[in-house]
Amino acid sequence: MANPDYKPFRNIHEFLTAVHIYADEAKQGTTRYVEATHYCAHVRKDLRQCLIYDSHEQDAKLIGVEYMVPREIYDTFDPEEQKLWHSHEYEVKSGMLILPKPAGYTDEEWEAAELSAMEEIIHLYGKTWHFWQVDAGHQYPLGQPVLMGSATRSEQIDLDEAMAKRNATFGVHHDLKAEARKDLQPHQIHPTANSWWQH
Repeated sequence: MANPDYKPFRNIHEFLTAVHIYADEAKQGTTRYVEATHYCAHVRKDLRQCLIYDSHEQDAKLIGVEYMVPREIYDTFDPEEQKLWHSHEYEVKSGMLILPKPAGYTDEEWEAAELSAMEEIIHLYGKTWHFWQVDAGHQYPLGQPVLMGSATRSEQIDLDEAMAKRNATFGVHHDLKAEARKDLQPHQIHPTANSWWQH
């Protein structure tokens, strides 16, 4: 019988979607990406932890985890640790990252709530490991964990292609999201973050 008292799961209250890129392949000059559906808990004010699935459907596969911290925490990490983390500025500003609208909200109400969340997320750094390469056709989580990251510039990923399925699924468009977020003010991204793009 299922235990109704799954306490850690009660903290999950944020649903995000984006795509993650394979960090090692980005170092080689190629961009392979995979859909990343996040279910996040705010463990503390300075720490979020997200379960990453390949979709939002009932039979979705758990493919990874992501941890997020604010800049002031990231700054305390040693340089080798900092290289494992990615910024969220481009994910937010490009419209790549969204919070799908739940039932019970109007479009206007949810756009305001999403924009408020993005004002915070744009300043966070994420460390992401994937355990299951579903995009490679693997039927099981084979091999070693893989470090994942995000795009930081438009030339690194074709968003029209990468976001087509997601946009259709949730009835959104990344360009419209980007327009709504154009006035969000990011911070100066730490030079050690997103190390896979620093060839």
